[in-house]
Amino acid sequence: METSADPHHLEGIDREALRARYRAEREKRLRPDGNDQYIEPTGRFAHFLEDPYVERVDRKPRSADVTVAVIGGGFAGLVTGARLKEAGVDDVVLIEGGGDVGGAWYWNRYPGAMCDTAAMIYLPLLEETGHMPTRKYTFAPEIFGHARRIAEHFGLYEHALFSTEVTGLEWDSSASRWIVRTDRGDELRARFVTMGTGPLHRPKLPGIPGIETFDGHSFHTSRWDYAYTGGNPAGAPMVGLADKRVGIIGTGATAVQCIPHLARDAGELFVFQRTPSSIDVRNNQVIDPEWFATLEPGWQAAWLANFAILQTGGFADEDLVHDGWTDISQRIRDRVVADMGEGAFGPEAFRRAYEDSDDEKMTEIRARVDAIVEDPATAGALMPWYRQLCKRPCFHDEYLQAYNEPGVHLVDTDGRGVERIDASGVWVAGVHYPLDCLIFASGFEVGTDYTRRSGFEVVGRDGTTLSEHWADGMQTLHGLHVHGFPNLFVVGPGQAANLISNITHNLTEAATTIALVVARALQLGAAEVEVSDEAEQAWVELLEEADQTLLADPDCTPGYYNNEGRPLGRRERLNGARYPLGPVAYFEFIDNWRRSGEFEGLEFRVTVPMA
Repeated sequence: METSADPHHLEGIDREALRARYRAEREKRLRPDGNDQYIEPTGRFAHFLEDPYVERVDRKPRSADVTVAVIGGGFAGLVTGARLKEAGVDDVVLIEGGGDVGGAWYWNRYPGAMCDTAAMIYLPLLEETGHMPTRKYTFAPEIFGHARRIAEHFGLYEHALFSTEVTGLEWDSSASRWIVRTDRGDELRARFVTMGTGPLHRPKLPGIPGIETFDGHSFHTSRWDYAYTGGNPAGAPMVGLADKRVGIIGTGATAVQCIPHLARDAGELFVFQRTPSSIDVRNNQVIDPEWFATLEPGWQAAWLANFAILQTGGFADEDLVHDGWTDISQRIRDRVVADMGEGAFGPEAFRRAYEDSDDEKMTEIRARVDAIVEDPATAGALMPWYRQLCKRPCFHDEYLQAYNEPGVHLVDTDGRGVERIDASGVWVAGVHYPLDCLIFASGFEVGTDYTRRSGFEVVGRDGTTLSEHWADGMQTLHGLHVHGFPNLFVVGPGQAANLISNITHNLTEAATTIALVVARALQLGAAEVEVSDEAEQAWVELLEEADQTLLADPDCTPGYYNNEGRPLGRRERLNGARYPLGPVAYFEFIDNWRRSGEFEGLEFRVTVPMA
């Protein structure tokens, strides 16, 4: 039976002791190497970057002039391609390193993979494609299927280049075209280019001494080896693990989802934990087709707005999504309202409401661990001692229960991480754990240089590279347009709404903007469209006014949300910046900007001056 504290109830919480515990736990985990603690899969691990799902078939290099080259076949590229098609731009070429569309949902096929954001708002273009999600939270195969549905519905497969990595992107000023080169020898001359390469496709590994010496079987969760484990992405038993001692390094969102399946099927499972995740109730439910049929046209836009408003502390008559994301935000909002009633309002009142609500929520989450996990020592090690939004919150109804299985062993490293790896297993605090199989649930490249994550350099006007332009931090207008890089669009949440609780909302808004800008340029016969230097700098200055203090919260455990606990310089603040008034205000702002038809800050050049 799961229990939790009464809502909005702070009695019994020693807040000073809590702060001290949070900071002590943070100190254990602070590392001077920050993001450098992770390494790229090279040498014997280079195959982790390969595609295990689709055989790479030789083909002739392609040379062509195209209107729009869309780099990345995940949801960023798909929604951009879809919006371009809706705007009447038919000549769209999708370029994707994987063997099909889907991005993270093409690569992530580990058992139990699913999204922590409700499908009704996470899956984009549901109304446009006529799809009803099967559950409130859908599993990876269905998400991958929806990605393919979008590509089919909007005709994006027709000219797509799969199993193709972009190796270079260079602006040709003489022709006002981008030269796109690939590892297949392709050379496309694109009038416009959109980059939706995303942060969740390039796996990273923990830089543990001896990692390359392990002689057993190993793989990364994003390249799950079903040939070894047995089973399939739909959750069939992994019979190949029945007599195996399996270790998994990492207890983040991916591990939380696959560990229950490993606990069920492995002979023995050893979970190596540095920092426990925050595990709230998921309470997944099947969606009723009769109820779904009653939704009126425009329902998804309404749901998206409702979630964004409530999740960021706004007011709405009804919580349509009703999940863990909106829960804590509404607690904060209600406390701020109560303080306003007492005549107190401002940054300090908000911070107090945030801290009180978080203390309450995290106390409930720790109580849930205690109620579910039978062994007291294991339960104690699984309790998260930090604020909920320091790491990505997780929601699951089988993860904690997995530790009650007799063959499951939590190896808690008390924040220090794995000591070393040798040919036969893993060492923690001087104890050796022999293993047959070692699984890396260490995630993807996040927070590293854009070119390292994308795998190619972008060379703009006068030979300036994007790496050089962003050396001191990302610089854009609206997170989309970059001065010195005409006809190029960056698709992502950064320097815009940055609504991390529902990434696809950010992507769909960006795609809508891009499609309208491209359509306008084509209508005008403009050879180039580019943000002015003044407009870019004004936007960057506006972003620097935003409060980033929560990212540097001293009560936060290190993680990719907060630069691994390292100080935030200007570069880190800009890379993680968002519109100062918040996501909802940004969505309203960018919608008004689009609707005005003026595209303020952009220059449309019908004729380009000779150099």
